[in-house]
Amino acid sequence: MYNSNRIKSRHQQRRREPPLHSRRSWCCSFTTPPLSPDNPGAANLSRSQSLRSYPTSCKNTEIPLSNKSIPNSPQAQKLTLARRILSPGRVSPISDKPHSETTPKMTQITPNSPKLPLPSGSYSPVIDTKDDGHSRIFDVRLNLRGKNGKSLILELISEVLIENSMVFADLITDYRKNMSGPCRIEVPDVENLNVFRETIELMFDEDIEKKLLKVGVFRAIDILEVSEGIKFGRGVSSCLKYLEAVPWTEEEEEKLRISFSKIKFDDGTATDILARLCSLGSIDSQQTLAKQLVWSITTCVDANARSELKALVKGLLCKSSVYEKDFPDLNKEDIFAVCESCLSSLVSLFEEGGSGADPCEKSTKSEKDKPLLERISKQVDNINWLLDILLDHQMAEEFVDMWAAQVKLIKIHENASPMIRYELSRVSAMLFIAMGTRKLHCRAESRLGILRAWFRPMLADFGWLQRCRKGLDMKALEEAMGQALLTLPLSEQHTLFMDWFQCFSKNGTECPNLSKAFQIWWRRSFLRNSETFGLESR
Repeated sequence: MYNSNRIKSRHQQRRREPPLHSRRSWCCSFTTPPLSPDNPGAANLSRSQSLRSYPTSCKNTEIPLSNKSIPNSPQAQKLTLARRILSPGRVSPISDKPHSETTPKMTQITPNSPKLPLPSGSYSPVIDTKDDGHSRIFDVRLNLRGKNGKSLILELISEVLIENSMVFADLITDYRKNMSGPCRIEVPDVENLNVFRETIELMFDEDIEKKLLKVGVFRAIDILEVSEGIKFGRGVSSCLKYLEAVPWTEEEEEKLRISFSKIKFDDGTATDILARLCSLGSIDSQQTLAKQLVWSITTCVDANARSELKALVKGLLCKSSVYEKDFPDLNKEDIFAVCESCLSSLVSLFEEGGSGADPCEKSTKSEKDKPLLERISKQVDNINWLLDILLDHQMAEEFVDMWAAQVKLIKIHENASPMIRYELSRVSAMLFIAMGTRKLHCRAESRLGILRAWFRPMLADFGWLQRCRKGLDMKALEEAMGQALLTLPLSEQHTLFMDWFQCFSKNGTECPNLSKAFQIWWRRSFLRNSETFGLESR
């Protein structure tokens, strides 16, 4: 975006430029060339004329519109409404060969370019005769000065600038009130010279949106900012219409968001773009929407869809998500309400299994005749998914007490078939791993309560968990169980470690291997304890 107040006409600068006829060192000039073998028809101007370089020893520093531009190509024939500017010291005679291009071309001027004296002869403005029969004069010299120190000069037609840009119209009018001759305008601190040039070129295009299709969204946003800076209304409107009609990448969206935060557009299309960038109406809050999504997933019937949606919603609600910025945290009561619903369903399913029903037999009462085992597994998956969200938001401490208080499930576990009861230990396993790896911090009473309630069921189900892991890391579980036990008082550790020792001696690999943690407990209880008392006795 460019500040129109910084664009100056030459007469507004501190020093007034001398008249054109006295500036013999002016780097580029309007002139009528003499006859030469290279220019036999210079005396007869045709209806659509262009410029050719005048033979000099100075190197041509003109920047072409395309790297592949060659004489007589379509890209080299767009020069009827704007004049080429060549290198400093080079005169641009008139060619008798007609061209059909309607966009301007400019030259990159370096600070140390030599200034050669102009050839003698009469000096007059270059006149372009358009097909409509009206004479158009290249009477504006636009000097673009970039922040990188480079400059670009364009010789343009004042009528085109006045018709398209309010800023240039005011500058040209003000200049003509005070001075005569070609108008000179300077634009300082241009961020991107090429973007400014392309914006000026669009003034000579009737169908701007068609041109924008070729440059893409990133370039269109840059052109939009320049157009707004010079009050090029047709350019602003065309850019907004193009941007509103095309999809954006995340990078393009962010760039557009930054642009709209700096500039306020009055165009109606800008409102449509803002409606895509942010919500202009009232919608459900994030907390309400998150609750609806969680409920929907826990009641989802299709297993593949449920798995896909779980990953999607967990990624959106994750603390480290790129979408999580300044939004309020999740409502803990809403998540726990869903947890309680899943636990209640789990109790009902186990009671159904305790009635003598075959866990693999299809039921005709619910969920499209799915087997009992599949329905129990689904509820356990839901609970573990909710627990994972709670752990990420550091809100799982209360769930430890909730799981330890499931007296019905603990009693059902004692009499249920190992084929289905091991599903309950999948929830315990997740909690044990979280405690043993320091991801879950809870009170001593909570740790003691859950280990008293679910440590022995875990010993009984470990063999089934090994056979039906369902993504569970058994080595991590063994290590975490031992570390969780070591957080208890030594007397409580003694009771639970002895239960493990008896189970391991009978079942071997069907039981978790807590030997490492058992050794640590032994050293703390006996060897180091005696050493401590020995030191005190001294």
